[in-house]
Amino acid sequence: MLEEILRFVHVIGATVLLGTGAGVAFFMLLAHRAGNPAHIAHVAGTVVVADTLFTATAAILQPVTGAWLAHEIGWPLTSGWVLTSLILYVVVGLFWLPVVWIQVQLRDLARQAVASGTPLPARYHHLFRIWFACGFPAFFSVMAILWLMLNKPEIPIGF
Repeated sequence: MLEEILRFVHVIGATVLLGTGAGVAFFMLLAHRAGNPAHIAHVAGTVVVADTLFTATAAILQPVTGAWLAHEIGWPLTSGWVLTSLILYVVVGLFWLPVVWIQVQLRDLARQAVASGTPLPARYHHLFRIWFACGFPAFFSVMAILWLMLNKPEIPIGF
C-alpha cells in the first residue's frame, strides 16, 4: 500500500513539474510576444506565484518521494537509470533556479515600465533571451527523467 501511495504522489509531482513548467513557458512567451508591459507584468506575476506554489513544492517532494519509493521497491540509488535521473534532476535545478530569479526580474521590469509609462528596457529583453534559452535544457531534462522513470533502462555505471 505504501509503495502505491508513494508511486502515485511521485507521478503527480512529475506531472506538476512538467505541466507547470510547460504552462509557465507558454504564457510567458505569449505575453512577451504581445509586448504590452502591463500584460507582461500581470502574467509574470502569476507565473512567479505558480512557480512558487506548484513547481517549488513538487521540486522539493520529488527527490523525497523518489528516494523513499526506490527504498521501498529495492532500487539502489546508484543503479544506472536512477543515478542518471538524479543527475538530470540537478541539471533541471541548475537551469530552473536562475529562471525563477529572471521571472521575478521580468515582472519587476515590466511593472516599472508600466509605472513610468516607458517601453520595456533593454535589460528586460536581455533577461528574456536568457530565460528562454534556459528553458530548453530544463524542459528536455524533465522529459528525459520521465522517460527513464517509465522505461528503467539498464545503464551501466562504472563505480
